[in-house]
Amino acid sequence: MKVLVVGSGGREHALCWAIAASPLCDKLYCAPGNAGITREAECVAIKADDLDGLVRFAMENAIDFVVVGPEQPLVLGLVDRLEAAGIKAFGPTAAAAALEGSKGFMKDLCAKYGIPTAAYGRFTDAESAHAFVRERGAPIVVKADGLAAGKGVTIARTVEEALAAVDEAMIESRFGNAGAELVIEEFLAGEEASFFALVDGSTALPLVSAQDHKAAFDGDTGPNTGGMGAYSPAPVMTPALESRVMREIIEPTVRGMAAEGRPFKGVLYAGLMIVDTPQGPAPKLLEYNTRFGDPETQVLMKRMMSDVLPALIASRDGVLKNFQLRWYDDTALCVVMAAKGYPGDYVRRTEIHGLDEAGALPDVTVFHAGTVLSEDGHVLADGGRVLGVTSIAPTVREAQGLAYEAVDRISWPEGFCRRDIGWRAVGRG
Repeated sequence: MKVLVVGSGGREHALCWAIAASPLCDKLYCAPGNAGITREAECVAIKADDLDGLVRFAMENAIDFVVVGPEQPLVLGLVDRLEAAGIKAFGPTAAAAALEGSKGFMKDLCAKYGIPTAAYGRFTDAESAHAFVRERGAPIVVKADGLAAGKGVTIARTVEEALAAVDEAMIESRFGNAGAELVIEEFLAGEEASFFALVDGSTALPLVSAQDHKAAFDGDTGPNTGGMGAYSPAPVMTPALESRVMREIIEPTVRGMAAEGRPFKGVLYAGLMIVDTPQGPAPKLLEYNTRFGDPETQVLMKRMMSDVLPALIASRDGVLKNFQLRWYDDTALCVVMAAKGYPGDYVRRTEIHGLDEAGALPDVTVFHAGTVLSEDGHVLADGGRVLGVTSIAPTVREAQGLAYEAVDRISWPEGFCRRDIGWRAVGRG
């Protein structure tokens, strides 16, 4: 098969790394890719949101299967366009990608089909949003309805902070059209976890659990980011909780989307809060993403024993019912190295050394997220999150030690990372 992966981040590098190992894959392309992906695939200079360019490339090169990584091309309808052109693609249609593209749509679906989530309101004007905040009090969560590159959520500790977040989105238009409508919801306290399932329109196949670290600095302090690291499995997700998530969240969503005339195919990524109740821990849905997570994909692909490509094809073809996946029992752990200043302003085009030395460690893979090659072949940082140093080992403590040993072999003075990825799991012994 000729396969095209769309995207340029760590998620796409991990997918390319896994797909390239498949005996089904004869030729692998990535658009636009990055410096690390060039080892796995032929990178083509087409941006992920250039739908015309991607469809044209797929047709001209007789691509058999397209795997769409980022959310934006999904919401824009890339899968619809490819399928209309006769090219098989992994990912939801634009109508189904609304689960991520509109937080209001997702919350309304939860309300209609009894899926446990935080109480909420939807608002299109600042005045009524202010009134809701004042009535509910703080802490409270303010979310831009549309895609805001992971920056449209404010966890407000005070009423004043929430009111300012409303004004920032609706009056100052910080998030453009994405913030023209807001979802404001109750604050849920507990432990977050990520849960993934492949879906073929009617059947959902659970993947393994993971937990990421959103805050920029050690001890979960500092500003929110796209993710500074992840590990899998997440001890908080017991087998009993995983069964509940499938029964109470994933499966009702799949049935509900089919009933709404928006059958979902692709990967459902449920951001969960595990809350304490008198009956014990219970899962509540924070948000849905309609694509693989980043940096969670890095640890999922390291743990996946099965060939990933047939699973993605089975999802698209609607034949997951009798499909099974095998996983390594070991713990995978990913440490994200980011440019100093991230998630704020940061310097680009700084040179990174020691990548081969880091990757030479057994059971370590250095996934690239924001890199380019210089004209003379050196690797340069070209993004906020730049590398995902990923290890696999029998225990979380061993995986943590191995990942940081690899990090310490990388010489990049302009970068930084957290030194405590996996701390919750290590704390559990």
